[in-house]
Amino acid sequence: MPDKYIIPNLRNACRILKHLGQANTGLIAHDIASSLSLPATTTLRIMNTLHLEGLVRKDRGQFFLGPVLIHLGNRALASTELHALAQPVLQKLTLQTGETSHVAVLCDNRSLIVSVCDSPHPLRAASRPGTLVEMHASATGKIFLSFLPDLLQKTYGGHHALKRYAPRTITTLGSLKKETELTRKRGYSFDNEEFHEGVRCLSAPVRGSDRTVVAAVGITAAMVRFPLDRMAEIARHVQTAAYELSRCLGYSE
Repeated sequence: MPDKYIIPNLRNACRILKHLGQANTGLIAHDIASSLSLPATTTLRIMNTLHLEGLVRKDRGQFFLGPVLIHLGNRALASTELHALAQPVLQKLTLQTGETSHVAVLCDNRSLIVSVCDSPHPLRAASRPGTLVEMHASATGKIFLSFLPDLLQKTYGGHHALKRYAPRTITTLGSLKKETELTRKRGYSFDNEEFHEGVRCLSAPVRGSDRTVVAAVGITAAMVRFPLDRMAEIARHVQTAAYELSRCLGYSE
């Protein structure tokens, strides 16, 4: 591409973001400028602009990648590879369980449904792609709270009470901590009519090539079709689906 169509400082901003992504710790502006052979003043202006837009964050003089990049990265993943890879896995899961299945990713401290396979039942309970739900009241959200380090404390640490959506919604941090401990122990999460009355959900973690949790696979079913004595059966199918999708994303044990 001809240089006349390139904006130098926009390119420098991209270089800075890539440089921060490769660093194991935060970096001060002077070190960034030195490493990339950029003028100190130009670097500081770029960093302040990126900070204003949420693309980087600043803590005690050091710059880190910012929270907006999490949202952009999740949306990019959801709109490309993950969505395409998830569909056959979800179709198989719905065929096995007879219930609506879905995949969610973390987005702005909420769980974002990105792919859905509907149950064949005429009466079904499920969120549509693009739906955002609170993590403490959803099975997929509990997966992120349970398996992503420090997310629980960062999201709910300052809350004295959590929003109630249904009579069974978890509304205290202490109860939510116990729930995440149980989720980690058994390897799946359970929403027992906590977001909608009469609806139960079960979810399991999806891991990427670096073994971190990047998504959650789950099923949603009316309580009458998901009695508690189906828990083991459904958990087995959901965990298998999550493992299959993880393998598609490059995960290996």
